[in-house]
Amino acid sequence: MVKKVQEATEQQALKVQHVDLPELGETFADSIDLVFFDGQTLRINFGVTRFEKPEQTAPAIAKRYPSCRLVLTAGAAVELMNQIQQLTARMVQSGVLKANAATDSEHKK
Repeated sequence: MVKKVQEATEQQALKVQHVDLPELGETFADSIDLVFFDGQTLRINFGVTRFEKPEQTAPAIAKRYPSCRLVLTAGAAVELMNQIQQLTARMVQSGVLKANAATDSEHKK
């Protein structure tokens, strides 16, 4: 019975075709200001830092402005986390990032 239900579900699986939009604009961010999960959606606020022209006697002043707010469903948030983990593993493998020994030992527990 379970096998029949599983087969029916697989047959009804939606096939999604990726369509690229080359004209889609990009948003630059140099910081992540907020990450918040409300139980249904994950919100990530990205920011950009702007430096004001310093006066001769005053120290430099920087202000951070919001540049983008990304809101994801719980499923998309999990997919993002999985993609980031895969990217991190590839970056460690290629030597761009260094593996954290403390983190590695915590995951083995």
